[in-house]
Order: sequence, then C-alpha cells, then structure tokens
Amino acid sequence: MRKPTERLHSLPKGATGLLALLLLAASALARYTPKRYTPDWESLDARPLPSWFDEAKFGVFVHWGVYSVPAWGEWFWYFWQGEKDADYEAFMRQNYPPGFSYADFGPQFEAKFYDPKKWAEIFEASGARYVVLTSKHHEGYTLWPSSTSWNWNSVDVGPHRDLVGELGPFLREKNIRYGLYHSLLEWFHPFYMLDKENNFTTQNFVTAKVLPEMIDLVNKYKPDLIWSDGEWEAPDTYWNSTEFLAWLYNDSPVKDQIVVNDRWGKDNPCNHGGYLTCHDKYKPDTLPKRKWEMCTTLDKHAWGYRRTMKSNDVMTDIEIISELIEVVTFGGNYLINVGPTRDGIIPPIFEEKLRSVGSWLSINGEGIYASKPWRVQMEKNTTTTIWYTTKESDVYAFFTSWPKNGVVELDSPVPTYSTKVTMLGLSGLLKWSEGSMGKGLVIALPEFSSSIANMKIWTLKLHKVE
Repeated sequence: MRKPTERLHSLPKGATGLLALLLLAASALARYTPKRYTPDWESLDARPLPSWFDEAKFGVFVHWGVYSVPAWGEWFWYFWQGEKDADYEAFMRQNYPPGFSYADFGPQFEAKFYDPKKWAEIFEASGARYVVLTSKHHEGYTLWPSSTSWNWNSVDVGPHRDLVGELGPFLREKNIRYGLYHSLLEWFHPFYMLDKENNFTTQNFVTAKVLPEMIDLVNKYKPDLIWSDGEWEAPDTYWNSTEFLAWLYNDSPVKDQIVVNDRWGKDNPCNHGGYLTCHDKYKPDTLPKRKWEMCTTLDKHAWGYRRTMKSNDVMTDIEIISELIEVVTFGGNYLINVGPTRDGIIPPIFEEKLRSVGSWLSINGEGIYASKPWRVQMEKNTTTTIWYTTKESDVYAFFTSWPKNGVVELDSPVPTYSTKVTMLGLSGLLKWSEGSMGKGLVIALPEFSSSIANMKIWTLKLHKVE
C-alpha cells in the first residue's frame, strides 16, 4: 500500500489544492460546531450563561392566577384544603356558600381589564430589562391553552384568553426579555399525588403532564428564561430535569438565548442550573462565584394579590433602590414581584413603586446595567454606606445619605493622575482631593437642592481610579 502522501501526489492536477481547502473547511467546521450538552450536571453546569442576563440586572416578577380571586395569597388552596388551616376555613365560611370548591374560583378569574400593552408600558417605565410571568403556579392552572391541562387553563375557564401569548409581543416590541415561571409540582393533581405515594419511584405525572407542558411552552412562546419552581419534594431524576435541559440547550428553538435558574430537583438550588436563586429573597453577604438572582416582592407578606394588603406592607422607594444596588454590587440580578388583581390590574401602589425605580434608573442606570462587581463591594464611614460597581474604565460609587458638611469620603478608590469625578444626573466635574495619608478620595458635593433630594440615592462616577 502506498503512503498517504503518495496518493495525494497522484491526484489529478488541481485536485490537491481543492482537497486542501476541503480539509481546512472540515477543520474549521469542527472547531465551530456548537457543543452538544449531555444530560448530566457536569455538562449542563458548564454551559456559558447568555450575556444578556448578567447585563439586564433588573427584572419584574408577576404572580397571577386563580389564587388572585380569593386574594389571600398564592398558596390559598394548599392552606385551605391541604393544611385545613382554621383561618382559611373561616374565610371560606364567611365569604362563600357551602360546597364551594377551589375549581369554582376558576370562572371568576375573568381578567376583564387585562391590557398587556399597558403592562408592557409599565414594565418599560420601571427600567426592567426582563419580565417573568407565572405561566403555571402550584395550583396547576395554566395561563395558556395547555393541552395537558384540559378545562383548567385560561382559554377553557375564566378569561377565555391566552394570557401568556398576549404579553410576549408587547414586551419584545420594547426590547424587554420574556421569562416564564413554571411550577413542576401541582399540589392536588391525581398523578402527582400517586407518584408521591409511591415515593417518586413512578413518573406518571412527569410523563403525562410536566415534560409535554414545558416543551409546549418553549416551542409555542420561545421564552428567554424559564424560572422553574416547585422542585422541593422530589429529586431531579424524578423530574427528568437533565434530559429536558439537554434538549433545551441542544435542540430547542431558544437554545442560544435561553436562561434557566437552579430549581430542578430538591437538592439542586444553590448547586446546579443556569444561575442561582437558592431560596426566595436570597441575598448573600459575600461575592458568590456564580451568577445569582434575588427574587423578592413589593408586598412584603405575599406574592399574589392580597386584598388585606396595607400601604405600610409595601416596600418603600428607598428600600427597593437600596436593595437593587446592594444585589448588583454583589454580582446579582434583582427580580421584584407584583401581584395583579383577578381583573388584570396592576394595583396603583405597585405601579407607582415600579415607575419610581424606573425614574431613578433613568439617571443612575449607567452604574447598574451591564456593570460588574468591583474589587470592593461596599464600605461604611461615619455618615453613609457606599456601594461600588464598575464598567470599563469607570467605578460607580452609590451613597445613601447626604453628608451635612457636603463632603463624601471614599476609602477604597485610589486616585491616579487621570482621575475625574462627576455625579450622574448633573453636569460638570466635582472637586476632589486625596484622603489622609494618600488613601481614598475626599469629594466636594454640589450644593444640596430639591432636585438632588428627589434622586433619593446618589451615584458618583469615578473615572480612572484604581
């Protein structure tokens, strides 16, 4: 047998150049062929997180479903008929006739005033870069015409509308990413209850309901994010989570932009998934190694709309903005929840809070969106707390209290010959000097005014510091 080089030399004239080009093309194709992810956590956790999510920083969560009718919280059915809670049973006796079932709330979830265009306008005004809607909560009612949720979805019962489908186009018109929350478990689904009785050694519910439903959501609405929940009673092997995620990353229509969280089995939160949520209202006090998100809610006591909510139950503007800054400085995203009424109205107090955050971000968002954690996240001095982010050659210092002497001291930044200091929302450079012993910056602030007071929290832009 001849050597390979001899065969190559014996090719017709001109064929050697063509073959070389084909070999180069094959080599290039091999290099740029997308990686295939296998259904195991080692492979899935290695998938790079699409950059849009880290750059977004701020999103709005929306809890809306049949639980919005009794309006006593999103776990109403569970506490009423699962836990037999005395307060919930008394509420039903006082407000509904004997024999009234949870399913009877379904026709009352009419969404008469649901205006997805108006919602999108509110979310845009809030400064949110992504929105996550509850497509299905633990009650099992779907806000889209799921074929695996016959007669318990928003087209068959209640609004007779595809609530998920209507919102997406209006969000995308405004370049807001669309995420869908989806609960794996359903408290009282017969197949889930059967699998639970079998100690999750059977998968009747997963095969007939969960997987077809999630694939339908992805194929039909092409979300940018799947916010999984309801994972805590069973392992990811029961949910077939790794198989679903491998399909999602390899072959789904959203494989390149999709982002997922970490709630895919009872041992997964804070360990496996696209980014970490760990637990509701999770907020670390040190810089995590992986991307994370804090989800919290404007009504401090519930996620779904609550008819007994008082104004002092709602987070203040300062609380929201301070927490947003704190989360971002530690590398997280901030996802804040609103609960619309059963009619589809975002309560005015929630709308006011969202618009207030958006007003602040319209001035200070430069230090939030697409920023990165700096080498120091925060410091405290005698007058205020300072939070830091960075982007390109700038460092942003947020401070929460205006010093009486009009001077703010920053201990961590090291000035250079090129350092310049400005305040976002104001024109002109601010005067500064080195701190004592050549440490930090001492910055003379502008004269305090009503317009400055309305900013609530202030941002200094430090150009070329170390």
